Amino acid sequence: MIRHVVAWKLAATDPAQKEVDAARIVSELSALVGVVDSIRSLQVGANMAYADRNWDVVLVGDFDDLAGLDAYQVHPSHVAAAGVVRTLVTDRASVDIEV
Repeated sequence: MIRHVVAWKLAATDPAQKEVDAARIVSELSALVGVVDSIRSLQVGANMAYADRNWDVVLVGDFDDLAGLDAYQVHPSHVAAAGVVRTLVTDRASVDIEV
């Protein structure tokens, strides 16, 4: 199984706007469950502690294999959601591990 972990720093600096933007990212990406067949599990959440040093939003997704992750990456619904995410963030970090 492949675990795909992505973290984002939001572009907004105002705490209220950061909350709105984080919720939008959570909504956009969570909606992919049941749409992208290769997703085995997907959790998306906003940071809830240590905002001064933590990243703002994280996604943890599980896929059967690298082919499943690749299918997710190019799925039209993921491409659309990623487009929304890109408008709200300044930085992205990711790692894919075998579990």
